[in-house]
Amino acid sequence: MLQPKRVKYRKVQKLKGNMHGNTGRGSQLSNGMFGIKSLDQDLLTSRQIEAARIAATRFMKREGQLWIKIFPDKPITKKPLEVRMGKGKGAPDHYVSVIKPGRILFEVGGVPLSVAKEALRLAAQKLPVKTRFIVARDFDFNA
Repeated sequence: MLQPKRVKYRKVQKLKGNMHGNTGRGSQLSNGMFGIKSLDQDLLTSRQIEAARIAATRFMKREGQLWIKIFPDKPITKKPLEVRMGKGKGAPDHYVSVIKPGRILFEVGGVPLSVAKEALRLAAQKLPVKTRFIVARDFDFNA
């Protein structure tokens, strides 16, 4: 699972209201020729990101390269089961990545268009956000 090695603060405020608007950065392909872009906002857990990565790499049969363009760096806390209200905030349970519309989630390179499209489709099925398959501007469809 992806999670930070160390953090400045163990717990953060939820800031669920801060998810409105489009992404500021990470909206252009930088490494691969193909990618999937988020169309809505949500929190992606490290388990969801890992499941999508495994689905894509299995279909590509370890050919080409896959880049994960998001990182779960926000801790989500949870209180234990059957604990009464109060007594402070719970301990960190898992980490999430805040996803806004327009954010590139995964990139693929070194494989044909058909393989990349199917691999990223399988990865997108594992995610709770709507996505769109995108192709780099300098990709030659005739080759």
